[in-house]
Amino acid sequence: MDIIENFETVEVTTDLLILGGGMAACGAAFEAAHWAKLNNLKVTIVDKAVLDRSGAVAMGLSAINLYIGLKDGKNTLKDFVKYVKNDLMGIVRDDLVANIARHVDSSVHLFEKWGLPIWKDENGNYINEGQWQIMINGESYKPIVAEAAKNALKELGKNGSYYERVFITEPILEDDRCVGAAGFSLRENKFYIFRAKTVLAAMGGAAHIFRPRSTGEGLGRTWYPPFNSGASAYFTIKAGAEMTCQEVRFVPVRFKDAYGPVGAWFLLFNSIATNAYGENYMQTRSSELKKWGPYGLTNPTPANLRNYLMMLEVMEGKSPIYMRTEEAIKKIISRAGDEKAAKKKLKELESETWEDFLDMTISQALLWASTNIMPEEKPSEIVACEPYFISSHSGASGAWISGPEDLSPPEYQWGYPHMTTIKGLFAAGDASGASSHKFSSGSFTEGRIAAKAAISFCADYPDMPNINPEKIRELKKEVFKPLETFQIHKNYSNDPDINPNFIKPKMFMFRLQKIMDEYAGGVSSFFRTSKPLLEKGFEFLNFLREDSQKLAAENLHELMRCWENIHRLWQAESHIRTILFREETRWPGYYFRTDFPKIKEEWKCFVNCRWDPETGEWKMMKKEIIDLV
Repeated sequence: MDIIENFETVEVTTDLLILGGGMAACGAAFEAAHWAKLNNLKVTIVDKAVLDRSGAVAMGLSAINLYIGLKDGKNTLKDFVKYVKNDLMGIVRDDLVANIARHVDSSVHLFEKWGLPIWKDENGNYINEGQWQIMINGESYKPIVAEAAKNALKELGKNGSYYERVFITEPILEDDRCVGAAGFSLRENKFYIFRAKTVLAAMGGAAHIFRPRSTGEGLGRTWYPPFNSGASAYFTIKAGAEMTCQEVRFVPVRFKDAYGPVGAWFLLFNSIATNAYGENYMQTRSSELKKWGPYGLTNPTPANLRNYLMMLEVMEGKSPIYMRTEEAIKKIISRAGDEKAAKKKLKELESETWEDFLDMTISQALLWASTNIMPEEKPSEIVACEPYFISSHSGASGAWISGPEDLSPPEYQWGYPHMTTIKGLFAAGDASGASSHKFSSGSFTEGRIAAKAAISFCADYPDMPNINPEKIRELKKEVFKPLETFQIHKNYSNDPDINPNFIKPKMFMFRLQKIMDEYAGGVSSFFRTSKPLLEKGFEFLNFLREDSQKLAAENLHELMRCWENIHRLWQAESHIRTILFREETRWPGYYFRTDFPKIKEEWKCFVNCRWDPETGEWKMMKKEIIDLV
């Protein structure tokens, strides 16, 4: 019997289909429910996990990294756009950044209304960690936001629904329009076809494309969630959408081995980082920043350049690199006054430093405890992590989307806000590109903006599109192919993980990570690459693509792992193609082209790419940067 006959085909018809369960998807569901109720439309959200603990905020946060404070006159939109543009070395869409920033404060106020504890001073004002960041007690941040999204859907009655533990594999296109998505249940033998008037992709960014620093017993410990596998990029690329900034990966500097956050130490506690000899490399290597002007000469220094100066120390043998926690705490206590006040302040700092980790990276607290580190007594190692694809932080990779009518120049505005170049397909959060520094609050806000526009699309195109039944049968066969491959060949060997007829997803992922690490500028090469390396890596990626046809799965969980790695493969290919196309080094500290080691004015542009579903060919192109501030 054909294995696909064991799976029931379930067809779900809705008006707006939201894919993902993180902050952007929850923001989309919350906003869409309001406008859908006015227009008697259906809203459906589909997530491979569970909304309460899905997405990059799943484990919690200790700060909201984007709050403008417009009502208090603290900052201006212009200041924020300038900040983001400088941090991304000039490569950013001003219109998208400004549009999110002008609405983000209202989202933060909603979080507080829903029960999120935000730190306040004696006057009732939010306590800032930095210029744009406010401190929170955020262990339950995601459950609070998810509850609001689910409650909004409940208010729609039968018109609101959400599906959890359903993995989305493919976009469904009809007449150059995105009309739905295909996927499968991770708990039941069900194949899902979601038919919709419009689709909003918000399935996060990607980890585990590059070989992580944590291997062996530490495998799976990454800074960005390991379950984020490039589903957004795959979905939009396979739909034929134009993509942008696929070369702009993010390499965060974090506490070594447990990936604990460093923001509170740098911004709230005013700590510094030094090399093993106590030298502040941001001072001793300050002359290096002049080579990367005008961006390297501004304050704050772009994140990638801070990384780069640290990497130069490591390459010269001056590691380990330390966060000087003990010096920062000593300085704060010295300003406390008498001995009694100093002891009280020390107690407060101890609580705040440990809580910073317990709110969002419990493993870092465990590592400190297991290695006898008291932050007030000794420094802790920090290190540059492996690269990630995350446009909501300091990366920028994602879909090229239409901007708002009142802010965007004609070149950036071709339809509904946040619609990709594919009719009916919208993107938000890590799925949309060139709009960095959204973080959690901005991603939620962007989801709201995109959802409102998507509901407008539904109202303007009231007819439900049809899906060719033959296409559904083809998709079903393709989705479950790894299960069939395993069943056919499983008896060839007595070890299910070793078989010449197939490859298991874990081994496939290891191959991908090795290729990307060694040829596309990963940790082992100090993030350096070149044309010969990229071309060789691309050759191996082509071999890996051939092997992807032999992926095998024993069960539904492994089937998900197979498809996650197929998604990663497409993100990796778009990345290599784009780095190869951009013949300069613009983001040293994220990656360094040894054959083009300098920043070039002629490359101050967006590099976009598109895969053509009809021909299977890739097209690379430059897009002009239009400065609005």
